[in-house]
Amino acid sequence: MSEIALLQDPAFRRRRTVNWVNLGLLYSLFYMSRYNFMAAVGDLSATFGWSKEDIGVFEFVMPLVYGISVVVNGPIADRIGGKKAFLVGTAGALLANFGFGLASLWVAEPAQWAGEGTARHVVKAAVFADGWDSKSFLMYLATVWGINGYFQSFGALSIVKVNAHWFHVRERGTFAGIFGVLIRFGLVLGQSVAPAMIGLFGGWQWAFWVPALLLGVLFVTNYLYMQNSPKDAGFDDLDTGDASDDGPGGVKVTEILAKVFTNPVTLRIALASMMIGLVRRSVLDGAWMPKYFGELFNVTRTTATWHITFWLAAIAGIAGGFIFGSASDKVYGGRRAPVVVFGFTGMAVALILFSLVNYLQMGVVATVAIMILLSFAVNGAHGMIGGAASMDFGGKKAAATAAGLFDGMQYVASAVVGPAVPWLVKNWGWAGWIAAPIPFAILGALIMATLWHVTPGKKGH
Repeated sequence: MSEIALLQDPAFRRRRTVNWVNLGLLYSLFYMSRYNFMAAVGDLSATFGWSKEDIGVFEFVMPLVYGISVVVNGPIADRIGGKKAFLVGTAGALLANFGFGLASLWVAEPAQWAGEGTARHVVKAAVFADGWDSKSFLMYLATVWGINGYFQSFGALSIVKVNAHWFHVRERGTFAGIFGVLIRFGLVLGQSVAPAMIGLFGGWQWAFWVPALLLGVLFVTNYLYMQNSPKDAGFDDLDTGDASDDGPGGVKVTEILAKVFTNPVTLRIALASMMIGLVRRSVLDGAWMPKYFGELFNVTRTTATWHITFWLAAIAGIAGGFIFGSASDKVYGGRRAPVVVFGFTGMAVALILFSLVNYLQMGVVATVAIMILLSFAVNGAHGMIGGAASMDFGGKKAAATAAGLFDGMQYVASAVVGPAVPWLVKNWGWAGWIAAPIPFAILGALIMATLWHVTPGKKGH
C-alpha cells in the first residue's frame, strides 16, 4: 500500500489512535510520577525539616541522573524497540515511587516550624523510628529519586522511537503539539492531582503511591495494545520521509551513535535544548516556583490559586505546543527552528516581565499571568525539539538516540539549578532566581537561528 493510501486508511488511523492513546497516557503518567515531588515539596519540607539547600539535592540528583541516563539509554531503546524500553521504564518508575512513599512509615513526629514566609524556620527536628534522622532520609529519598530518574529516562526515548514509525514527517509538527498536551497533562497530574491525593488520603506518601498504581494499570494496557510499528500491528510499514536512511539489516549501535553525535545540526539542537532546560527547570517546572508562591503569597497546594495556576499554565502550554507545531508544518514546511526561535524570544520576554513584576511587587495575579506566558513559550519550543526534531533528524532507526541527546542535554544542564537556586536566593533574593535564566533564553534563540532554513531529509540535512 502506498504512503498516501496507508495514511488515509481508516483501519490504520484507528489502530494508530489506539497505539497513541495508550502510549500517550503512559507518558503523561511518567511526568506525574516525577513532578509529584514538586507538588509535595512543601509537605516533605514540613515533615522532614528540610531547607532550600536540602531541596536542591533533589533538584540536582533527578535531572543529572535522568540527563545522563537518557543519553546512555537512547541506543538501547533504538536497539530493543520502544515498547520493551517503555515497559522497563514503567516498572522501575512504579517501584521507585512506591519506595519513596515508604519513608512515611518511619516518621514518628514531623518537624515543628515557626515564623512566616522567608523567616520560617525549624524549632524542633523531626523524630523517626529505628534510629533514622532527617539527613538519613534525605540521602535515602535522594537515592530513590535518582533511581526513578534512571527509569524515567526511557519515557521520552520510547514515545519518540515508536511514533517515528507511525507518523510522516509532515505530520510531526502537529504530533509535537499532541506531545505538548501529554507533557502539560502529565504536569497537571503531578502538580494538581497528586497533591490533591495528599488531602484526600491524609499523607504526602499518597502523592507517590497513587501515581505508582496508575503506572501499573497503564503497564498492562500498553503491554496488550501498544505496538512498535505499523508492521507489528499487521499493516505495511510507513515511509515516513525522514532522515531514516533505512536499509536492509538490523540496527547497529555504532551506526546510530555516528549518525546522531557527528551531525552538526543535531549537536546545535542539543545545545539549544540545554538552554530550554536552564529556563524550564529553574523557573517553570522545578521545585522553586512553589517555594516562591509559598513564601511571597502564602499559596500552597491547599489553596484554589495553586490549582488554578497550574491548570491555566497547562492550557497555555498545550496551546503553545499546537500553535508552534502547526506553524512548523504549515507555515515553515516542516522546519522546526523558526518557531523554536520565537519560543526562546517569548521566554526572554516573559522573564524580563517577571523581573519587573517582582520588583514592583505587583502581586500573585500578575505573577500567574507571567507563568502562563512562560508555559506557552517553553512548551512550544520543547515540543518541537523533543517531539519533532528528534524524529526528523534521528529517523526511525535513531529516533531514541536523538531524543536522548536532546532531552539528556536539557536535564544535564538543568542539574546546576539544584545547587544554584539556593545560592542565588540567599545572596540575591528571589530577584536573582528570576533574572538568571534570561541570558540562556537569548542564547537559545541565537543558536536556533543558525538552523532557520534546515529541514530533515533522507541524509539528515
